[in-house]
Amino acid sequence: MEADVRHRALFEDIEHTWGRLGAAQSLVAAPAARAVSTASSTVRFPRRGPWLSVGLAAAAAIALVGWVGLTSLGMGRAEFAEQVATEVGGLRRLDLPDGSFITLNTNSSVDVQFTAAERRIRLLRGEAHFEVAKNSARPFVVEATGVAVKAVGTAFSVRVKSSAVDVLVTEGRVRVDDAVHGASLLEAVPAIVSKDLSLLVAGERVTIATSPDVAPVPARITPVAETEIDQALAWQKRRLDYADAPLSEIIADFNRYNQHKIVVADARLAERRFGGTFPAGDYGSLVQLLEKTFGVVVERRERETVLRLP
Repeated sequence: MEADVRHRALFEDIEHTWGRLGAAQSLVAAPAARAVSTASSTVRFPRRGPWLSVGLAAAAAIALVGWVGLTSLGMGRAEFAEQVATEVGGLRRLDLPDGSFITLNTNSSVDVQFTAAERRIRLLRGEAHFEVAKNSARPFVVEATGVAVKAVGTAFSVRVKSSAVDVLVTEGRVRVDDAVHGASLLEAVPAIVSKDLSLLVAGERVTIATSPDVAPVPARITPVAETEIDQALAWQKRRLDYADAPLSEIIADFNRYNQHKIVVADARLAERRFGGTFPAGDYGSLVQLLEKTFGVVVERRERETVLRLP
């Protein structure tokens, strides 16, 4: 896990699944249990990890346990609750009992509460992408700092910023409402007569300004090109993708994914625009590019790297 942040994300996913299987173990029938004890074939992990022997029949039994366990723990029940978080640089997918799933970006946290009436998720911090299984009788609601995004069957992302909530729809349509008063937070544009102005649809985003002491106010819908959507969701592949962005924005994104921070100590440099695709966890590649190709002066310190123009 120390060698690569992706190892931690994978380990957490495996640990989560293993825990759910263990909780359902008491439901396994006796024949399946006997199959576990009599199996002899082996499956081995890569050489760098520990050897582990597990029977093929055992694997089948585990699959049975998983199916029965997941059914009893979620799919057959209306109620479900779970809270999940990622660390800085982390990435995690959370499969929900209704068939929906959530992908959490770096340093993000969600609280999931399913009842018979609705599926509600609170995005406590960070960013997440939601792919929602259709169920018109049981709305799917994502709440984030006073903003409620309501969907039936669709895909969208929500990001909590320091003073705003950003909603991007990649498939279907959603409502964006005040979580307390229920009023729409989409600014009406009377000139558009062919569109339902209460809905945010695929290829659109809205950024709602938020404040602890002031209710959110409606904001204007912004159309988003397919290439921009791909760039906005590149984090799901652990990439940061830019076509023409100010360095200040690029550095702010890199600092979300790395404990080691980059500081732009020159306002002129912060405003310069760059493009490119980078691994999210590899700030060194960006710094080296700026230094060797664009002549940026780099001062490397223990916990931060400072950038300025000559």
